[in-house]
Amino acid sequence: MSLRAEAPPVTRIPRFTRAERWVHRTTALLMGVCVLTAAFLYVPELAQLVGRRELVVRVHEIAGVLLPVPVLAGLASRAFRADLGHLNRFGPHDRRWLRAALRRDKRRESRPAAKFNAGQKIYAAWIAGATLVMLGTGLMMWFTHLTPIMWRTSATFVHDWLALTIGVVLAGHVGMALADPEARHGMRTGSVSRDWAEREHPLWRD
Repeated sequence: MSLRAEAPPVTRIPRFTRAERWVHRTTALLMGVCVLTAAFLYVPELAQLVGRRELVVRVHEIAGVLLPVPVLAGLASRAFRADLGHLNRFGPHDRRWLRAALRRDKRRESRPAAKFNAGQKIYAAWIAGATLVMLGTGLMMWFTHLTPIMWRTSATFVHDWLALTIGVVLAGHVGMALADPEARHGMRTGSVSRDWAEREHPLWRD
């Protein structure tokens, strides 16, 4: 008989509902399609691999127009609306988290967080605003007869450079997710370990 003590069972707590996970996955899929098709349209080495450029353009346009739909549909979920409220509120602990991040202070006691930390709140606000700008400028480029040529030229400039910025920010977002398996588990299954929640989000009250 083995004398080795068994590890205590992991206590899990709910973090995201099925509706919230659906919104995240669908938005991520549409954003991925936008980024991938944009890469095939603007990177010369990739553009040479595409035989039907017009099809890629249409897929890019449709994915871009559909991008806000999952969030709008998610508003029917009370849990999703509650999380939007959490993301839109900044408190003293968030300012403390940001100061620690700027100082590269990685001590957990220096970075207090509720359900979402300050970095996640800033990312959510930025990507939401960037998506709306991309949608607006994209529509100007799509429906060329609706706006003057100067507007379309400016829209193209903003759209292209903001797309590059979004690509960099999304790469950082994915990198941080890859570095935190428990956070990914929470987004995939809806639950996280209580130990992780108390360590990473000590001010969160489930």
